[in-house]
Amino acid sequence: MIRLRRSASAAALTLAAVTATVLGFAGPAAAHVTVNPKEATQGSYGRFAVRVPNESDTASTVKIEVNLPENAPVGSVSTMPVPGWTVAVEKRKVDPPIEVHGSQLTEAVSKLTWTAAAGGGVKPGEFQEFPISLGPLPQVDRMVFKTLQTYSDGNVSRWIEEPTPGAEEPENPAPVLTLTAAAASPSAAPAAGAPAAKDDDDDDDAGSTAVVLGVAGLLAGLGGLALGGLAFARTRREPTPKS
Repeated sequence: MIRLRRSASAAALTLAAVTATVLGFAGPAAAHVTVNPKEATQGSYGRFAVRVPNESDTASTVKIEVNLPENAPVGSVSTMPVPGWTVAVEKRKVDPPIEVHGSQLTEAVSKLTWTAAAGGGVKPGEFQEFPISLGPLPQVDRMVFKTLQTYSDGNVSRWIEEPTPGAEEPENPAPVLTLTAAAASPSAAPAAGAPAAKDDDDDDDAGSTAVVLGVAGLLAGLGGLALGGLAFARTRREPTPKS
């Protein structure tokens, strides 16, 4: 009986250790900073949210620094007010300029920094979203937003590692927005079974034929009337036979 109890206790401890290990690996992977939605179309405008979960058990997140990619500048970047937070916008020079609605822009937003009011922030067990509007989205496959997350105790989480397609996710992955090419416009060719467009020469020929046939019909009608008149006049001139 004692051996059985010891074996059961050992099995329980082993199971607990395995469970803790699995949860330990799964926890951080699901708690990193992300951008949502994760996909968009090149050349379009979109509203996105930088989603920031708090990984600390004791400290609050008090500052978020989001760096826009240097290789993919965006002409229009705007933020939505977040209660309890202020945002600072940094810009940089770009060459060649970015064309937006016919205007040439020589500056682009390079960094957005949200700072919590005193005593505020993202508390343990909570998350916060920071909405932004971007566009037109550049002609690249993806945008990587390297982000720093600062806690009230001074610790900083650096979400700056670029994920590699097909490889395992890095320990501190940066938020990534995947961009797809815009769908091709529908073809201008006529649909199957639709009548082909008539050539202008064909229309002219058809119009001329209609005119000729109309004139011929009119002449035939006039000829019929003339013959009818002659026949009527003849019958009036002929004497009526006596009985």
